[in-house]
Amino acid sequence: MAEPRFPLARIPAEVSAIAERLKGAGHEVWYVGGAVRDVLVEQTRGRTSARVGDFDIATSARPEQVQALFPRTVPVGIEHGTVAVLDRSGAAHEVTTFRRDVKTDGRHAVVEFGVSLEADLARRDFTINAVAVEPWTGELKDPFGARADLARGVLRAVGEAATRFREDRLRVLRGLRFAAALDLEIEPATWAAIRASAGELDHLSRERVREEWLKTLATSAPSRGIGLWQRSGVLGEVWPELRGLSEAALPHLDDVGPRDPVLLTAAALHRSGASADAAGSAALRLRFSNKDAERVAAIVAGLGAPLPEPADARGVRRWLARHRSHARDVVAAAEPAQRRAALLAAMDAVLAAR
Repeated sequence: MAEPRFPLARIPAEVSAIAERLKGAGHEVWYVGGAVRDVLVEQTRGRTSARVGDFDIATSARPEQVQALFPRTVPVGIEHGTVAVLDRSGAAHEVTTFRRDVKTDGRHAVVEFGVSLEADLARRDFTINAVAVEPWTGELKDPFGARADLARGVLRAVGEAATRFREDRLRVLRGLRFAAALDLEIEPATWAAIRASAGELDHLSRERVREEWLKTLATSAPSRGIGLWQRSGVLGEVWPELRGLSEAALPHLDDVGPRDPVLLTAAALHRSGASADAAGSAALRLRFSNKDAERVAAIVAGLGAPLPEPADARGVRRWLARHRSHARDVVAAAEPAQRRAALLAAMDAVLAAR
């Protein structure tokens, strides 16, 4: 039985052109990145991605050779082998030299070039991200069984999970996000290593933690992602203010609308019992912008006070004056959800009568 091939029609023409030039110069070239994973998820899980990620290129060419081949490049991570090649429209496409880690402190790595594709894939975090596509045949290089893992609905670290997480502690949060977004079960050894790493995240930059948190909340079922953070022990380490969030409260977060990560953060903090001041301070600690931190605090403050009765036009008017631009956010996160439509209609009627 023939091995499955990657649908090369999914590759953007601009990415194909970069691969062609690298091959023409005598370099080995493979497609890698989030887009490869997303298409494999579609094939094995029957889930169509709302947006397929970026197609990146892994190559035997060294960074200086990539720069010499293309007229417009940006050294976005040249010390780690990554050069962004700009196409005619100015869009950037990452080209990274095959590499392996020679030293890491859990946040920064020193890499060595001149290794094979197999060695490059072996340094990646999870099997679902350790797949490469040959650009002219669609051959899949899948040395760690990503397709089998996806077919079984499993998230598994490449090699020894504890080692992967020591190399880069952010992988702990990435793993929780992938499991939530792709509806995967984390296999036991990987889960044990995540739990063991929960107390080792304090030296990660808060900006990187914030980004993983917001990406987790942007998934189709944020309660699943938050639940994974909670059960792994990560939630209380990163957000001490959310230690009081009960498991019973999690499903209600899926009812918050619209699906806005900042709004969901405020809703979770309110349900954990955080005060408005504590919620705003927590958001600032995780490097939310001042505007977003103020919004979080305002939403939590609004949720802590009684909502007006929709039939009480005067009460609705006074409540709107008090909460101003954050009123709709408060209603979107309020419980019970059944009250929201009537209150929003009453708010619109008051505003229309001004």
